[in-house]
Amino acid sequence: MDVTLTPYRNNCISIRFSSSPLVIDAIRKTPGRLWNEDHKLWYIPNTQVNIDSLLQNLYETKLFHTLDESESTPDIAIPPSIKVEIGIKTTPSFEIKPKVPQKPVPCAKNAQAATKLLHQKYKEAILSRHYSPRTLQAYSAWLNKFLTFNKGVIPIILPEKEINSFISHLAVVEKISASTQNQALAAILFLYRFVIGQSVGSLNDVIRAKKPLHLPIVMSRDEVRTVLSKMSGDKWLIASLLYGTGIRLMECMELRVQDIDFARNEVTVRNGKGAKDRTTMLPEALKIPLRNHLATVRTIHDHDIAEGWGTVLMPHSLDKKYPNGANEWLWQWIFPQEKRWLNQTTGHQGRHHLDPSLVQRAVHEAVLKSNLTKRASCHTFRHSFATHLLENGHDIRTIQELLGHADLKTTMIYTHVLNRGPSGVRSPMDGL
Repeated sequence: MDVTLTPYRNNCISIRFSSSPLVIDAIRKTPGRLWNEDHKLWYIPNTQVNIDSLLQNLYETKLFHTLDESESTPDIAIPPSIKVEIGIKTTPSFEIKPKVPQKPVPCAKNAQAATKLLHQKYKEAILSRHYSPRTLQAYSAWLNKFLTFNKGVIPIILPEKEINSFISHLAVVEKISASTQNQALAAILFLYRFVIGQSVGSLNDVIRAKKPLHLPIVMSRDEVRTVLSKMSGDKWLIASLLYGTGIRLMECMELRVQDIDFARNEVTVRNGKGAKDRTTMLPEALKIPLRNHLATVRTIHDHDIAEGWGTVLMPHSLDKKYPNGANEWLWQWIFPQEKRWLNQTTGHQGRHHLDPSLVQRAVHEAVLKSNLTKRASCHTFRHSFATHLLENGHDIRTIQELLGHADLKTTMIYTHVLNRGPSGVRSPMDGL
């Protein structure tokens, strides 16, 4: 019994073999397999996932044998009865060459295992490019929806049609926003480019959601003062920092002790949006409240250390470079959570930063108590920060640097306050 894999048209692999129900059943279990009625042969897309799955299914038929590893070199694993010709696309992790047996790689045994393997490779591709955990979460969710839309099959042959249908479905049926649709398209293109290793052609047939131009919601100075007066404790301090520095909520949550420079009146934002560091000002009005807050946090940290804990998660595996850094005061969160987290496996305890949802809830309640007629949120403080700086006459470039915008066009949205809009025009009614 010989099975021969050879390059086929449209970046596929043909499978030629002597008639055998077991081999046919193994091929049918392979994701993406197709039958060519004219040539009377089976073929699969030339991707690593399909090759791994096909070989595993063939091994499980027990029609093929492998040399015992104890009697051969570690490289020998693929049975000589499976012939592979040069030209089949493979990755370095599973390179197939003619007459040179290779060590096998764990393969998918069924459709569920193939989907799990695809998700694993997708996650590895994202993490290897240092994308944020939120990007990984969003992209993985879109991959699930794409698989569901295509009934668990990843289109390989001319996938543009299926991609167009999926993206258009999101806009027409689910009526998602333009930015969400663009995110879904980016997640699918990432799959084809970096996981499957296949370029995607024209997507001109995509029905795109119209991207509206929204002006940011901005609170007046009196409204900011009123909302802050309805808050207290560390939630008040966080909201005040959002307005006084212009940083984002998660950037504030991830501030560490060393990021505050009282001498230079600076706050350093590390690994912000776009994996960029930047500095912004530290308001004089917040220096004393922030010092008092840090004194309380220091007491909590010293108490944790005394009980044998007091460690914090280090960024980018710096705990390997600085083994004692996780216990040091300068690495601690400025806004730690109230209770220590517990690792159920090791029993280790530590503190993470405050959950942002707690701050969002506190701001929402303060807005309700203030009887504001605006849909204000934590991010509204950032919009108000930029708008009020423009009103005070500060140049747009400086505000761009403080906000961390890569493109000046993003910052230009706040210039609507300079034009005053309808409020800058005197109605003729007032001249009667």
